[in-house]
Amino acid sequence: MKRFVFGAAVQGASHVRNGKECQDSLRKVEKDPDTVILAVADGHGSEACPYSRTGSDIAVKVFCRLMSNYLDRYAGQPETLMTFFKREGDTKVAQEIDAEWKRRVWKRHCAGRREIPTDEQGEKDKNAVYTMYGSTLIGLVITGTFLFAFQLGDGDIMEVTEHGVHNVIAADKILGTETHSLSRNESWKKAVTCIKRQSEPKLPVMYMLSSDGMSNSYKSEEEFHKTCRGYYELLREHGARAVSRHLKEWLRETSELGCGDDITALFAYLTDGAKE
Repeated sequence: MKRFVFGAAVQGASHVRNGKECQDSLRKVEKDPDTVILAVADGHGSEACPYSRTGSDIAVKVFCRLMSNYLDRYAGQPETLMTFFKREGDTKVAQEIDAEWKRRVWKRHCAGRREIPTDEQGEKDKNAVYTMYGSTLIGLVITGTFLFAFQLGDGDIMEVTEHGVHNVIAADKILGTETHSLSRNESWKKAVTCIKRQSEPKLPVMYMLSSDGMSNSYKSEEEFHKTCRGYYELLREHGARAVSRHLKEWLRETSELGCGDDITALFAYLTDGAKE
């Protein structure tokens, strides 16, 4: 079995017109031949969140670092780690991600000597600082034994095989433009997680993490799923290197024809090696 991990983040068409930087971030860590960590974050980009690009960058780094720590801590004990994620994924693990993101945001804000708002009592208002860096976060850990998926806010984690297109995790969708955010007080309570045992993989299989700019660029979930299937078929026919080479171009086109938002897509493609 061969594994290819690649992705891209592109500035949305509307952001290009308005001179607004891309607020998305992505990160991947390939631990060993059987294990990879993927993360995508989408900074809110509103006037209240002027540093959300930094917030999303911190988010993907936090997820990958903490997941890597867990994998090291439970090295050689995949069943034990799987049980831990199943029991503590949306509580202890989510709390740790929440706390570490806020710790790093506060440290970055202070190091940058940026103004710190005060509350009604004249005390430093940390919550106001967190809001400036607001971001969502989705993440996926793929091992030979299990999948662990994490989601806080919008975005999609998809699995595509010859048998169909499936959401790895059923996220808590919010209507309108609002979304759950790492910047909120006790944000961990809005995290959704999923643990899934890996049997013999039905190769090839594609996992795709994408910011909501991708799915929002299609008229329906069905159309989005068709696009996921399209990427899968491109990978099977042309290989990961060819798809990776054209990915930014395709994502820009999707944004231009769709919602105009930033788009990030991060792939893990597992194959028998017929195409590279």
